[in-house]
Amino acid sequence: MIDAWITQHRKGLLEYCVLTVLSRGESYGYEIVAALGRIAEFAVSESTVYPILARLRQEKFLKVRDEPSGQGPMRRYFSLTAIGKVRLAEMNHHLKKIELAISQLKSTPRKDPDNEHTH
Repeated sequence: MIDAWITQHRKGLLEYCVLTVLSRGESYGYEIVAALGRIAEFAVSESTVYPILARLRQEKFLKVRDEPSGQGPMRRYFSLTAIGKVRLAEMNHHLKKIELAISQLKSTPRKDPDNEHTH
């Protein structure tokens, strides 16, 4: 079913999307969720984004700072580290290669298997 494929595809792209949002500057979790939610295809909940943020931080792609908020608990701000920026650049490069490969696949004429064999 297409829904399962779409869900898997989105899961694979969410790390990239989070890094892309953070490439525009420091942000806290809810801001990241809101930025993704402005694009229907990437609308996710905080419970989806926070584990990604935690993993990216553990992998040293993100740095974190806590700041008191006007109301409620401390607000945790995330930003890209130098290796996080490299990771995003690598992902951008890879996506361009994938887009080109798909474009080539779509534009390559279909070969007729009957004409490829010598009889």
